Amino acid sequence: MKRVFINGYGSIGRRIAQFIKDDPEIQIIGIGKFSPDEKVNDAISRGFDVYVPQKNIDSFKNYKIKGTIEDALANTDLVIDGSPGGTGFANKKNLYEPKGIMAIYQGGESVFGEERVSDLLFNSRVNYKEAYGKRHVMQGSCNVTGMGRILQPLREKYGSRLVRFDAILVRRWADIEQTEKSVPDTIEMSPNPHHQDDVKSYLGKDTPLFIQAIKVPTRQMHVHMMSIRFKDEAPNPSEILDLYKNEYGVATFWTAKGTKQIRDAAESLKFSFKDTNMIHIHANMVEKIGDTVKMVYSDDQTGIVIPENHILMQAMLFQKPYAEAFAHTEKLFHMEEKKKSLQEFFAKK
Repeated sequence: MKRVFINGYGSIGRRIAQFIKDDPEIQIIGIGKFSPDEKVNDAISRGFDVYVPQKNIDSFKNYKIKGTIEDALANTDLVIDGSPGGTGFANKKNLYEPKGIMAIYQGGESVFGEERVSDLLFNSRVNYKEAYGKRHVMQGSCNVTGMGRILQPLREKYGSRLVRFDAILVRRWADIEQTEKSVPDTIEMSPNPHHQDDVKSYLGKDTPLFIQAIKVPTRQMHVHMMSIRFKDEAPNPSEILDLYKNEYGVATFWTAKGTKQIRDAAESLKFSFKDTNMIHIHANMVEKIGDTVKMVYSDDQTGIVIPENHILMQAMLFQKPYAEAFAHTEKLFHMEEKKKSLQEFFAKK
């Protein structure tokens, strides 16, 4: 049994802890918390030991803290770093590398520049085996993760027929739980979005991918509007939809009118955190015009990276075969069952 520490208990850390606590192959050593707030007691109430930075321990005197993060790491095989974006690199240099601990970092970090946390940005659909033997790996952000689930099947089926991909990312402003973040009444342009370079880091730097991004005042998921251009006549929409029928973590909806409706459906179906953990292709908005297919799909923001972290953890800790890792993740996340339920909910009338 491997020992895993989750350093951070925000949108990602809370979800990961709740799902992987039932994995019989690992033991969660505890949760790392950086600030004293109600989430400390939430973690404790769910059965997790809470550890805090040595320098901040006096701030947690009103909570039942197990010890320091430094103490917890002495007994850890792998850390899933869910700390605030941009602090993963400091944690790597100050905590993980000196102790020789493997670590998974989240999308708020980078695989470029002097403060890169890894030379590998992981996408389970594309580069699973490349994580074997790696000590430090970055899990892509929700938008970057979702794009791999869409683009890789297209590349495998159509290969050299593909000319380019153009995508507009319509991004949510904040997660539902991030109540401290206001959602202003504006549409914000995002020049030079990191997503393009991130996706090319695992698909290849010569991938003909062009991304623009805007941020809109909502907390309800992301939407990607993609144009796929072919050298010749584009496939019919039915052929594109057939391509994703058996794709893990990709559902096809016909009648969903908006992202909140999808999340409300997830809540009514009793999904944890109201997450679907997947991509949703909006079939009624897939169309062909000459050499181009236009596609719209929504991305379950934070929820989509949680099973990805679990798959990555299996590659790093156990070097499991691809199919075996996915089967094990399915036992915890029940993605196929969720996909079937949601597709029935939003089926063609």
